[in-house]
Amino acid sequence: MKRGLGPLETQLLAYAQLRGLPTLRVGEQRGPLRLSAVQERKLLGRMARAGLLPRVWRGLYLVPPRLPLGGKWSPSEALALSTLMASRGARYQVCGPNAFNRYGFDDQVPNRGYAYNDRLSGERTVGAVALSLIKVDAERLGDTEEARTADGLATPYSSRARTLVDAVYDWSRFNSLPRAFGWIRAELAARRVTAGQLVRVALRYGDVGTVRRIGALLEREGVAEPLLRRLQRKLKPTSGLIAWNPASPKRGTVDRRWGVVWNDRA
Repeated sequence: MKRGLGPLETQLLAYAQLRGLPTLRVGEQRGPLRLSAVQERKLLGRMARAGLLPRVWRGLYLVPPRLPLGGKWSPSEALALSTLMASRGARYQVCGPNAFNRYGFDDQVPNRGYAYNDRLSGERTVGAVALSLIKVDAERLGDTEEARTADGLATPYSSRARTLVDAVYDWSRFNSLPRAFGWIRAELAARRVTAGQLVRVALRYGDVGTVRRIGALLEREGVAEPLLRRLQRKLKPTSGLIAWNPASPKRGTVDRRWGVVWNDRA
């Protein structure tokens, strides 16, 4: 237990843990602990600053399941994210670098959690957990699979195919092109995803640039023409061209079918 933990702090933690409360809200402790509103506010603020009650949102705090050794406690990334999303009534799914690592596309472990959701945007911190929240329209949420964390939480991740498509769609945010092209080739070769899955997800969750780049890639990989035509029907005739690799100068052979400039062989 943290040195100097006072009687009120001890009483509050004991009260919450005895009742198995995962969170505390402002106003809930006044009756049981016989506190005034000012006393409760000061107590919660003091414990949050001491690292005992990570603040999730205004007036909402996470409770450690047991008294933390050393006097500080931080939730897991999954717990921080799920509690925050539940407090705002948000749907969400883990995406980007976290999903890249989960599926083995990238061996770098992200130092923050990335999540698409339909309520919140921006950076937030819950305890020691840093979160990047990406607000999207509700219809852009979906195509997920559930992952169980070490503490038993069910966390929705973008599916393998959805993660590959998002690596092309959200390349500027995730710094994922041209690496994503190699990931897609490898996943197709290993039959962990199919061309049909990629086409379906690209049409549902991609934009025009995503469809163009994935169409060009799949054609080079020898995908059957009926699948390519499904992608092509999404595109309107245009003379505008996009770079295959947006991080390189737009110079190279032009693919008129997809409106792509082959400026990089990645």
